[in-house]
Amino acid sequence: MLPLTEKIIRASFANASRKEVSVLTLPPDFDELDWEAVDYLGWRDPKMSKRSYVVVPSGEGEVTAILLREADARPAARAQCTWCQDVKLPNDVVFFSAKRAGAAGRNGDTVGTLVCAEFQCSTNVRRPVPPAYLGFDVDAAREERILALRERAAAFAENVLRPS
Repeated sequence: MLPLTEKIIRASFANASRKEVSVLTLPPDFDELDWEAVDYLGWRDPKMSKRSYVVVPSGEGEVTAILLREADARPAARAQCTWCQDVKLPNDVVFFSAKRAGAAGRNGDTVGTLVCAEFQCSTNVRRPVPPAYLGFDVDAAREERILALRERAAAFAENVLRPS
């Protein structure tokens, strides 16, 4: 992911009001992020427990930022993250919803997804996978997982932008 500034992030929100954007708190480690190891930027707002944000690359140097709200209820069974689809589940997965952009969101339309609670997907897909068979290309499998994560996160962002 290309390095981002606070100004770029605040300007790229698709489904948040100016007030919501003005009160957001950036992640505490924002200045130390390793942008090479980040496929999307996601974090929880430390001041508002049910509010989170993701910033997803959406094309030629462009990004889409999305305000998420965590559901009050947790999945009844251990859920799998829709984005990284990590089978080891080193962390909790929660349901997040996002208002659609524009008039659809103002009318109450939302979309939802199951995502790692602390947005560790980029770390999860970079872990080496055990070789499935003799000659299995672990590096190619890892790159495939990274690409799939990027595609699924971008598809969610496109869904938020799509009028219902």
